[in-house]
Amino acid sequence: MADVRIEFRNVTKRFAARAPGGQPVTAVQDVSVSIRDGEVVALIGPSGCGKSTLLNMGSGLYLPTSGEVFVDGKRVEGPNPQVAFMLQKDLLLPWRTIRENAELGLEIRGVPAAERRARAEALLVKCHLSGFEKHYPHQLSGGMRQRAALARTLAIDPVVLLMDEPFSALDAQTKMVLQQDLAQTLAAEKKTALLITHDLVESIALADRVLVMSARPGRIVEEFRVDLPDRADAMKRRRDTRVGEYVTRLMNLLKIEQQESPAAA
Repeated sequence: MADVRIEFRNVTKRFAARAPGGQPVTAVQDVSVSIRDGEVVALIGPSGCGKSTLLNMGSGLYLPTSGEVFVDGKRVEGPNPQVAFMLQKDLLLPWRTIRENAELGLEIRGVPAAERRARAEALLVKCHLSGFEKHYPHQLSGGMRQRAALARTLAIDPVVLLMDEPFSALDAQTKMVLQQDLAQTLAAEKKTALLITHDLVESIALADRVLVMSARPGRIVEEFRVDLPDRADAMKRRRDTRVGEYVTRLMNLLKIEQQESPAAA
């Protein structure tokens, strides 16, 4: 399909045994997912079910044991410059200013200084960091550092944005504010994103679709579309009375998976 940005086609990832005589570990098994242009998909499931493994394969950091991953129709065979990865930790370089951190990916790609500075400063404004360009990471709060990490991620203009629990280390209030910022930014930039989260409300507030994975070896056991308006307004979605129904559905699915498989413990 021409508008599919990233596709996992029957992917399985198996890791070798860590100790002599041990058994290989199958992290994910026979997973097929297609994400369209501009779509945001949330991925939830028990700890250890292979969610991060999927993202690593999407970015080209891991290659599947079997199956294939495609970005814009091209098979992923190694680290892909069209894919950006945002992690739980901001990983800002402490010796660089916030603007210099936002420029990092562009600098690595050889973008001229004036162009990368303009791009970084524009994104810092969108991420509500105007006036903090010359500050260093230690001078910012955790939430502000995550905003800077988002600006750095978006600066390279990725085709696909992969996000591994980017707000999990933040307090509840800061998390909601950043969810709102992210929702607005993804909508304005028309970005395609795959988001791992353990926050069920976050998955509903931010995503067009939610995928539920089983315990290891991870498989997609449920997929549904979030039939709520205004994905660009996460706060409005949070207040929608139907959010509780979606969360209950997810809780029931996760409870069933945990009961059926001891590996979820």
